[in-house]
Amino acid sequence: MKTKAKLIASLKIWIVIYPSITLFLYLFGESLSALPLHQRTLLLTLSLVPWMVFVGIPFVDLIIRFISTQKK
Repeated sequence: MKTKAKLIASLKIWIVIYPSITLFLYLFGESLSALPLHQRTLLLTLSLVPWMVFVGIPFVDLIIRFISTQKK
């Protein structure tokens, strides 16, 4: 993978993961605070990795494709 493609991929991941983690912790952070760190991390990754792979990043790709076709 070329550097430009890696940069674009990392930006797409960041665009999805930052608001997702923020919302997850806003909604569930207080109730999860009683759990040990490794269990909180497990729950966070079990929920957010599939969200990113199957919903978040494909949605960002769709938006990028829509915007790029509108410019032509």
